[in-house]
Amino acid sequence: MTWDTYYRGTGEPHDTQLPDPPPWRAFPRRSSPHTFQPPEGLTDAVNAAVFLHRPLLITGAAGSGKSTVIEQVADELRLGSVLRWHITSRSTLPDALYRYDALGHIHTLRLAQSGSRSGRKRDEISEFLQLGPLGTALLPDSPRPRALLIDEIDKSDLDLPSDLLDVLERGVFEIPELVRHSEARVPVRRWLGDDEDEATGQKPYVVQRGRVQCKRFPFIVMTSNGEREFPAPFLRRCIRYDMPPLSDNKLLLAAVKAHVGSELSPDASSLVEEFAARVARGETLAVDQLLNAVKLLIDHQGPTGEQRDRLIKYLLRNLTGA
Repeated sequence: MTWDTYYRGTGEPHDTQLPDPPPWRAFPRRSSPHTFQPPEGLTDAVNAAVFLHRPLLITGAAGSGKSTVIEQVADELRLGSVLRWHITSRSTLPDALYRYDALGHIHTLRLAQSGSRSGRKRDEISEFLQLGPLGTALLPDSPRPRALLIDEIDKSDLDLPSDLLDVLERGVFEIPELVRHSEARVPVRRWLGDDEDEATGQKPYVVQRGRVQCKRFPFIVMTSNGEREFPAPFLRRCIRYDMPPLSDNKLLLAAVKAHVGSELSPDASSLVEEFAARVARGETLAVDQLLNAVKLLIDHQGPTGEQRDRLIKYLLRNLTGA
């Protein structure tokens, strides 16, 4: 099979066997704790965060493996399925604690009042509530701390780090809709972690008087690409670690070998060395770019000759600049 048997650009339909994905592009995504190679000092930072029950703030370039740290820690320490909160500019603290579908609830109540749902005997607010990733991580009924990833916190609104201070310090929050509710005990669905679904996930947690208080602080990893500064009150509550630049050839070789599952050919090793040298010169590159290029280079179904060289050049383009 040659490289151009997938798409030929002729507009003529044809039958061909499509390739299997690389392990890091297989879906549903699987945790890969054994492929991560922790750089110097990271294990100490993780152990400090575990020992002191403080969040771990990891800063580094995109593709440096920041978000993979929590998968390895959760696997080694048997913390269960990882909860994830991916930050955007619209992310707010209440969304991370719980979600309430107010419009859906109002609509259902109106239907019930009009007789369309005469079988409903009471206000089932629990149907319209779900704990968010942070709210689930703070539940007190887990035998071990839950693992929570707060990914790319530097992309948040300016106020979010400060909004987190009280929750991170006291480990408690309230759901106002349940504080005012007539029922003292209301079951609320949890946020699902990696590899969990409604069938395998834990049963709803019964919130009493609208208040959730953790007993063991979760293991929290917050990642940042270093695109902004954080206020001092936020930083003092974190254990901080800066990922080294992606110019350590030895570390890169180990990481690539772990991902591809085999020793590298001389050409692939040279590609890793060239990647490290370019990063050392100040270019912005990510590890997943390197993995893609190595996959093209070592796979027997990959391109050859000038076509291979041209595609590798496309894959390893600088992420900044023109």
